[in-house]
Amino acid sequence: MATFEDAQEDLEGIRGSLDLRSAINMIKDFLNLQNFEELNVGVTGKSRSGKSTFVNAFRGLGDDDEGAAVTGVVKTTKDPKVYIHPKYNNVKVWDLPAIRTPRFKPSEYLQQVQFERYDFFIIIASNRFKKCHTKLAKEIMRMGKKFYFVHSKIDCTITAKKKKKNFDLKKTLDTIREDCKNGLKKMGIDNPDVFLMSGLKMGKYDLNLLHEMIEKELPQHKRHVLILALPNITLEINERKKKALEKNISKVAFLCVCMNAIPVPGLSIAVNLAIIAAELKKYYSAFGLDDKYGKTVEKLKNLMKSPLHNGINTKLITDLLSAESLLVLRDAVTFVLSLIPIVASLVTGGKSYLTVSNTLKGALNDIAEDAKNVLMVSLEC
Repeated sequence: MATFEDAQEDLEGIRGSLDLRSAINMIKDFLNLQNFEELNVGVTGKSRSGKSTFVNAFRGLGDDDEGAAVTGVVKTTKDPKVYIHPKYNNVKVWDLPAIRTPRFKPSEYLQQVQFERYDFFIIIASNRFKKCHTKLAKEIMRMGKKFYFVHSKIDCTITAKKKKKNFDLKKTLDTIREDCKNGLKKMGIDNPDVFLMSGLKMGKYDLNLLHEMIEKELPQHKRHVLILALPNITLEINERKKKALEKNISKVAFLCVCMNAIPVPGLSIAVNLAIIAAELKKYYSAFGLDDKYGKTVEKLKNLMKSPLHNGINTKLITDLLSAESLLVLRDAVTFVLSLIPIVASLVTGGKSYLTVSNTLKGALNDIAEDAKNVLMVSLEC
């Protein structure tokens, strides 16, 4: 857990920058930007390449779920179809019109689908990549945006390969990946990356590699949006979600300290409880443990150890804060929080910061562990 020295280090970046209300507004603006920053993903490829299934899987949906993109139908529409993430309205996955050959003109296609709208493109092929895919990739690159080649339906390919003697999964995947890369190189793509995916088994194969690559190339707030929106279907994603959410704890705790300094009786307590409750709900939603969306969660609740798994309410939050406050008081008798001149009581401000910070860190650790346990059981099924 955090110490007073940790508090000093965490709050150093905000010291002396602003007055009280400016500090509050600055932190609120930062956190709100994460909540409302739009992420637009364009998914394209030829007909029957698995585009719609990928659109669904990216949003944590099966092909038969409510709100899922229709699959298995050859679409003739020339208009992109947007699918909103079921939890995050700021995440939009676009099922783009199918690439058509042989007269495919990528510049006209990108103008038609409104190129400027998308943060990046997923270019999907269910077998070999063709000239139309590379022509589109080159045009996207020329226009200054990122794209990622995805070989879809890889599970079908693996099923067929398993019939051969001496089948080796890793060697087979490596061979398929290298064949795709070599084919793209011959068509003029330098140093291509190809990600092997299955929309029906999204957590297998190259999902983690694809996410790592996209994350490196997105701006900070969009990276945060991406990791929260991804379905919690691999242990790597579970850990990345935890680390992403952990980065905000110091800001949330400092916001609560600032609210404590506002001289309106009862206001800071009510507001702080609301801030903490919203943060805890965000944790549950990001890990897929909220009842509304976690379809298998009800059956696995006996695996959950977090005291929050039965619901988040004011009394429970107050109990957690009270328990943590006692630990902080026991450990911190004479800490002078001189780097926060805007807080009236320096020592009280430090204790408040640590109480909220440690409470959130403890809750996040418990929730992430619950999600990990549920995930590991589901992977065994």
